Amino acid sequence: MASMNVRSGDTVEILVGEKDKVRGKRGKVIVADPKTGRVVVEGLNLVTKHKKPRSAQEQGGKISQERAVDVSNVALVCPKCGKTTRVAHVLAEDGKKYLRSCKQCGAVIDAKEEKKAAKKATKKPASKKAKAE
Repeated sequence: MASMNVRSGDTVEILVGEKDKVRGKRGKVIVADPKTGRVVVEGLNLVTKHKKPRSAQEQGGKISQERAVDVSNVALVCPKCGKTTRVAHVLAEDGKKYLRSCKQCGAVIDAKEEKKAAKKATKKPASKKAKAE
């Protein structure tokens, strides 16, 4: 599978499912798996697993877990405008890397990476003469 426009740590909105359960709800992506094209969203798409005690010390019962959702069933939420958006790819200021940006407002979603690239480009090596003084 190809790369995805959603990464772990992004806020996404679920587009499918029953209205009263998961559709329209937002959550943070815990795991993004590009090989399978699925994401796990924190607190959404919960399933109940029945756990059997394997020893006398272990406790059994029902456990709620998040289950993976296909990446096509979620939409990225722009951190600046708060709307669900598709992702555009724009060239970074250093001209070496493409960053994700919002199609609605044009804001760069990978702001941390943009700042890192800008900082790296402006950083100049200190001269030996300046160090001696």
